[in-house]
Amino acid sequence: MLIVFTSEKDIENEAQKINQLFEAGLLCLHLRKPNWTIEQHKELLNEIEEKYHNQIVVHHCHELINQFNLKGIHFTERQRRLHLDNPGRYFKNLSMYGKTISTSFHSISELQEHYFEFDYYFLSPVFTSISKKGYEGKGFDVNNIDKNIIALGGIHVHNIKKSYDLGYKGVAVLGSIWNNNSLESYIELKKANSQMPTANS
Repeated sequence: MLIVFTSEKDIENEAQKINQLFEAGLLCLHLRKPNWTIEQHKELLNEIEEKYHNQIVVHHCHELINQFNLKGIHFTERQRRLHLDNPGRYFKNLSMYGKTISTSFHSISELQEHYFEFDYYFLSPVFTSISKKGYEGKGFDVNNIDKNIIALGGIHVHNIKKSYDLGYKGVAVLGSIWNNNSLESYIELKKANSQMPTANS
């Protein structure tokens, strides 16, 4: 599995670049714009081709799941702590049938101890971050954890294999896409990821 996160920053011609990634074979995009309003989210989604909406997971403005045919929703650590003590109440007004639910952790012990079952989990930083200065990699080994865990943090073409060796079921990228030519970078990453024996995209 190869997942792309959007940049927190505004990217010139962002919708066009996202459409290009999907055209090149991207199966899952995580739309993460923590400082955006719901209207800004809607504007970007409306500029992305509708046929790709079911491959997009939103991190914020979860109510968008009722208005667009999205893949699912993601819980940040803060959202998880605020809302998932009573998940029935939180999901009551969200159209979640057939949708995915994911979350992020920065500690193996916390990930293992959490009671709520997510479709997949991000664990970071596995390697030293490309997009965040001072975000040092921890090299988390998850081979003994029976969960669908995705490596996040510092992923690039030269350490994808190490990610799978550490037991991850997939990788997620941010800086290695948006700090360079997004389409060319994605194609290189996709090729490297496809060579992994347990990768499915």
